[in-house]
Amino acid sequence: MLNQKPLAVVRQRVVDELRGRILSGRLKPGDRLVERELAEDLGVSRLPVREAIRALESEGFLETPSPRRVVVRQLSRVDVEELFDVREALEVLACGLAAERAGKAGLARLEATLREAARATESGKGSRITAANNRFHDEILAVAGHRLLSTLMQSLEGRLAWLTGQNEHWDDLLAEHRRLYEAIASGDPERARACALEHVRVNREVTLSLLFPAE
Repeated sequence: MLNQKPLAVVRQRVVDELRGRILSGRLKPGDRLVERELAEDLGVSRLPVREAIRALESEGFLETPSPRRVVVRQLSRVDVEELFDVREALEVLACGLAAERAGKAGLARLEATLREAARATESGKGSRITAANNRFHDEILAVAGHRLLSTLMQSLEGRLAWLTGQNEHWDDLLAEHRRLYEAIASGDPERARACALEHVRVNREVTLSLLFPAE
């Protein structure tokens, strides 16, 4: 039972569970979250559920359109554009730093996550592919070795993971990640930044066309 753990641990597990349901599409935009029902479903008290809802509101996944009504937020085109603006700035910086700082060990870890992404892509399982692609970007951030950048990216991690999951052009994503790895492995920060910029902008166009086809 989740409620046998310390409150902070329970709260984080509830956050992770609810975020995962949103990212997977199990909870869809407009779906209502009811504290009592979630507490019963997860086997916890209402307090960690209430705190988890607040945390996910701050992350931008939930909103309160009226008192006592919490729903999964529908991201607008402006929301998505702004997320990509921030992702572009931070990811370009991360890849440039990774090219400067990645030693043999860092490149080996990056290559290992890329192999994992290739195996996931071959499996055709969307959740596995998205998780592997997110780990590749996490490893770039780790190799970049910039604490403030890591903190900023962590605050956006959930929403950026959601964006990644919208793009199901999996073979293209794998090819882009291979080019990004090669650019970082070259040790040329300018090349890595240019490759990262292209990668984010291609994904921006693909994601926007999928989420807002009528526009």
